[in-house]
Amino acid sequence: MNKFSCYNVLLFICVFLLPLLASAQPKSLDRYNVVWTTQSKNSSESMPCGGHDIGLNVWVENGDLLFYVSRSGTFDENNGFLKLGRVRVKLSPNPFENGEFRQELKLHEGYVEITGKNKAVSAKINLWVDVMRPVVHVSVNADKPVTTEAVYESWRYENYLQKSGENFANSLKWGPVKNITTQRDSIAFRGKGVEFFHHNLDSTVFDITVRQQGLWAYKDKMYNPLKNLTFGGCFEGKGMSPAGMTSGRYVDANFKGWVLKSDKPVKNQEITLTLHTLQTPDVKAWQSGLEAAKTDRDKNAKTALAKTRVWWNDFWNRSFIEGTATGAISKEESVLRNFELFRYQLGCNAFGSAPTKFNGGLFTYDAAFTDPKKQYTPDFRNWCGGLMTAQNQRLVYFPFLKNGDFEMMKPQFDYYKNMLGNAELRSEVYWGHKGACFTEQIENFGLPNSAEYGWKRPENYDKGMEYNAWLEYLWDTSLEFCFMILEKERYTGADITEYLPLIRSCLTFFDEHYQYLAKQRGAKALDDNGHLVLYPGSGAETFKMAYNASSTIAALKTVTSRLLELPDKYLSADERKAWSGFLQRIPPIEFAEFDGHKTIAPARAWMRVQNEESPQLYPVFPWGMYGVGKPDLDVAINTWNYDPIVKKFRSPKGWKQDNIWAARLGLTEAADTLLQQKLGDSPRRFPSFWGPGFDWTPDHNWGGSGMIGLQEMLMQVDGKKIYLLPAWPKSRNVHFKLHAPYNTTVEATVEDGKLKKLEVLPAERKSDVQVMNGF
Repeated sequence: MNKFSCYNVLLFICVFLLPLLASAQPKSLDRYNVVWTTQSKNSSESMPCGGHDIGLNVWVENGDLLFYVSRSGTFDENNGFLKLGRVRVKLSPNPFENGEFRQELKLHEGYVEITGKNKAVSAKINLWVDVMRPVVHVSVNADKPVTTEAVYESWRYENYLQKSGENFANSLKWGPVKNITTQRDSIAFRGKGVEFFHHNLDSTVFDITVRQQGLWAYKDKMYNPLKNLTFGGCFEGKGMSPAGMTSGRYVDANFKGWVLKSDKPVKNQEITLTLHTLQTPDVKAWQSGLEAAKTDRDKNAKTALAKTRVWWNDFWNRSFIEGTATGAISKEESVLRNFELFRYQLGCNAFGSAPTKFNGGLFTYDAAFTDPKKQYTPDFRNWCGGLMTAQNQRLVYFPFLKNGDFEMMKPQFDYYKNMLGNAELRSEVYWGHKGACFTEQIENFGLPNSAEYGWKRPENYDKGMEYNAWLEYLWDTSLEFCFMILEKERYTGADITEYLPLIRSCLTFFDEHYQYLAKQRGAKALDDNGHLVLYPGSGAETFKMAYNASSTIAALKTVTSRLLELPDKYLSADERKAWSGFLQRIPPIEFAEFDGHKTIAPARAWMRVQNEESPQLYPVFPWGMYGVGKPDLDVAINTWNYDPIVKKFRSPKGWKQDNIWAARLGLTEAADTLLQQKLGDSPRRFPSFWGPGFDWTPDHNWGGSGMIGLQEMLMQVDGKKIYLLPAWPKSRNVHFKLHAPYNTTVEATVEDGKLKKLEVLPAERKSDVQVMNGF
């Protein structure tokens, strides 16, 4: 097929077939578009837009269109997550002055449309990101010729000495390193456009961390994602040329601007921002890669928009949760709309080189609008850039399973896979045994964060340990990502061979390390029952110096059991026997009693309570050992009702999981109350920009935990069993489509307290569905 024919086919799909596809999608999707009819005061009133691995914060302020640009994986020498600049677009005559205004996020096709009209001119600007390649498009269409001025603005035009407290945006935090500097970008007119890039030095925070933790002798063979990482792009417009420089200050950061201006007034103007990232010591190699990206962009220019819209249509058809009303969106229905808005934010990093970060994702904005005390640059986010706090991060990715967004989980899975060698090296060097030691507050190169690891340590303190009251002995968080990988296999049948070494190594660490520790204390490696003695341990960050923490036990039992349930192609007979033996060495979960009621205990014993989590309910979620339709549900409900610490720590804030536990336990009223607090409108202009919670805005682990809770209210799964509406209020109408294990989708409609429609594919799986609560 020639290029012209291919273009016509895609045009036919966009114009004629997409409306037909939309009939199979959520009927309320257009109702859930966010529409503003007034301009924004500042960047905190921005709207998300994105695709591929790019996020834009889009707003119109004082007649100028502005947007921040973020791309997955743009980590500097300090492991800060740097934005790729800000773009400002001005039209003359200006349709956004003294007239009508409208800005709309068009969810269905994944773009932002901005229209303005006054006595002088009427114009529309569309912003969209090519889902298939890292290119941002700005399309201007006016009813009469206009002059377009497009400015690439950067606050990194010179080296920037960070202020006190600003290091929480990178991996140095409160450490002893002085005069921490964000290195300047290289920015210049090149040809008729603007070329910009950040090129990491040879020495980065990786080197500081490796030396601190006694691994310098192994540095050259360790995975290092920061050295010479180069990221940036090219800003250009058809029929536009360089028109000088500008400068100014926006909020708390000085900036310089590189101006492009249309050669003559035109009705239609196209502007592109083409991005490229490469780890290379040679900037010329990066520039060659950028030229190749531009060539690819131009080669696919006629079909890119059509393919992007097809992708977003498929995305929305894959799963959804919506109300059944047709008028204005009620407060109760707003949680369903916000679910879909947040899913759009997640979809913008479909093909990222790094996971969507819990502390803002791709959509942070000027720091002072989240915390007025933090008068920093737009690069700032609390709790670092390339660093990952796994207890938070997991909540971003668990919803992908029931949403059916399986391929979008790859960046998170690869994050651990890439770090595996370094995590195994820790165990080998420090303790002389096998297994991957992944800590909490882990860098993207697999070592503990240097500040959290501790600079002021006792002289002979174990080099493998974090000297940290919150994080000591917290090893088990990687198991949740192992579980997600196993669940992806169960949901889809996907081949997970590449991740098996990770899963095996994470389990091996516990078997070998706790026998190692036991032998440091005495002659026996196991207790009288042949079980591992999981001491010292940690129940999340809360129950410290724990003996047999129930959250760790539930993790080990669940992941090992799921590993053993894999098809024969994954495990030999000898491996199956070995893992069965390990499963027998895992101790049982501990129990307690309150007011005569049996409850799940956080551990057999612990020394102190450090944080405000409730890991005694982790056997409910994420591990699914207790829940609707499962044995001893009363014990888990007792834990919810009677454990004083569980009650004390209950909250909808941030990463709190109480809404999920209530849903898993079938506690409809509690689940619904917490859902309204979780997924109700944020105090920001954009409804799903929650936070900061415990972290930053927009708080993605706030949104993720809300998504999970809503999914669990509608559908829970246990092996092949599917429990429908286990915690859904009778008074609430809903239409949803979610994914279940074994390549199954469930679509259902509830109206007036009755199940009006149920479609299960494949049809033979319908016999596995049990409708709950009299629907």
